[in-house]
Amino acid sequence: MTLQLFISALALGGISSFHCVGMCGVFAFSIPTHNMSEAKKVLAILLYNFGRITTYSILGLLFGLLGRQISLAGFQQWFSIIAGVMILTIVIQSFLKKPVFHLPGYQKMSLLISKLISKFLGKPSLSSIYFLGAANGLLPCGLVYMAITGALAAGTVTGATGFMAAFGLGTLPAMFLLSYFRFMIGIAARNFIRRTVPFVVATMGLLLIVRGLNLNIPYLSPAIAISNSAISCH
Repeated sequence: MTLQLFISALALGGISSFHCVGMCGVFAFSIPTHNMSEAKKVLAILLYNFGRITTYSILGLLFGLLGRQISLAGFQQWFSIIAGVMILTIVIQSFLKKPVFHLPGYQKMSLLISKLISKFLGKPSLSSIYFLGAANGLLPCGLVYMAITGALAAGTVTGATGFMAAFGLGTLPAMFLLSYFRFMIGIAARNFIRRTVPFVVATMGLLLIVRGLNLNIPYLSPAIAISNSAISCH
């Protein structure tokens, strides 16, 4: 994975974490740490968050396999441009408040994941807390979809997996502090972050477009080599 993609994933995760605070804060608060020792409390919160990062990494692995096929077929350059355009379209949609894309089965998927989360919710065992985080990582989220799009454009399995892992790590600090101190960000701060997120996501879309233009600019738009070799995870 290039430094450009790693920084993009980390930055997207950092911005997304504040969105997570508002949307998934209830799950962070539900971690049963009140009767735990200090060390076990820290471990439980870390396990919850590493459960989310594990899910993100597995999603990166799965979509990385698809992205690798795209790369081998010689479509990576165009896919990177198309992915960037799709991201910009979704950002414009968020401003217009008018749906452009409809995901089939969205409600059913949300219901199934909610039932899975309920199985681990409130259970004090460390394994249940880890799987609660893993299940939380499956919740439908527009910013996670953005990250998956970036992972697809990575072109390699390790790159896509690393992209999603970096995205997850970017969400870790804010989510850890939320669970540890059990505080909520003020309304003014959340509104500022909500206004900022679309611009960060749009920047990621523009980076994908520039990357796909094959301008032979180191880190920003490196030359994309088309390979016909066998699929490799490296």
